[in-house]
Amino acid sequence: MDHMPLTLAPLDRRFVTVLRWRAAVAALIVLVVCGIGEAILYQQGWPNGIAGAVAIAIALWLIGIAPPRRFVHWGFALDERELHIAHGWLTRVHTIVPIGRVQHIDLTQGPIERGCGVATLVLHTAGTDHSLVTVPGLAREQAEMVRDRIRGAIEASPW
Repeated sequence: MDHMPLTLAPLDRRFVTVLRWRAAVAALIVLVVCGIGEAILYQQGWPNGIAGAVAIAIALWLIGIAPPRRFVHWGFALDERELHIAHGWLTRVHTIVPIGRVQHIDLTQGPIERGCGVATLVLHTAGTDHSLVTVPGLAREQAEMVRDRIRGAIEASPW
């Protein structure tokens, strides 16, 4: 049976803000480590600012450039039989979850996600390897709709 190729929908645009906040936490850690490195280098007679310049460049990349680039490489699609999730640029990962293999579904929201109005859909599937599949960055309402559609398909299944 031939299938029409699915068009993957993008995640909610507010997910970029979530990615930026997560990156800001990582950047803060980089900057703290840099501050310690600067103090050590200064005590050794090195000029100030070398580690700081590198840390600021990394922080700018993490917060300003990487999140939108990561965002555009995510997509998902749901049809009557499968959920498709794709992500990655250098290594593209396309996961297909047959709805009949889903055992239970979680909807999660950390504080940053709640503040931005997005959620992560977590599917627990039968099997041991890769039995946990996540779709981050869905609008809360959209995540609930996808969850309810999958739940309805599971309940309607003859198995």
